[in-house]
Amino acid sequence: MPPKPGQNAHLDQSVLSRLAALKAMSVKELKAEWEKLIGTGAPNNSRAFLELRIAYRLQELTYGGPDRETRRMLDLLADEVEGHARRKHQIADPRNPVAGTRLVREWDGIEHTVTVMQDGFDWRGRKFRSLSAVAREITGTRWNGYRFFGLRERKREEV
Repeated sequence: MPPKPGQNAHLDQSVLSRLAALKAMSVKELKAEWEKLIGTGAPNNSRAFLELRIAYRLQELTYGGPDRETRRMLDLLADEVEGHARRKHQIADPRNPVAGTRLVREWDGIEHTVTVMQDGFDWRGRKFRSLSAVAREITGTRWNGYRFFGLRERKREEV
């Protein structure tokens, strides 16, 4: 089992030094580091993107990646955002209103009503696993479904 951050001061200092060194590298050097650590050509020339992904990979190699349960949760969330149903279980998001709640949103002069169901959302007789998938169907672009239907702002006000 790999060490956790804070368990080995020398190792932590080594990782911090390598992370700090990324800031001094040119984009060309970052791309070479990418190839060394990830094993493929860098996907773009964005300094911020390369630094962030390389920094994550350095820490992942040193301390280990996400555990099995975290990877499963991320896969489920990705499926919901993409509107795919590859896995058997849907994540119950605490932001979801009670089943039976009707969400209404006007878009391009058309009123859209979504009914919250126990295992997803109904819009125009079609079942969706996530509000983001419904919002994408309505708008044709990627939206955070909770934001599109105004649920994020309400949640903050309640807290």
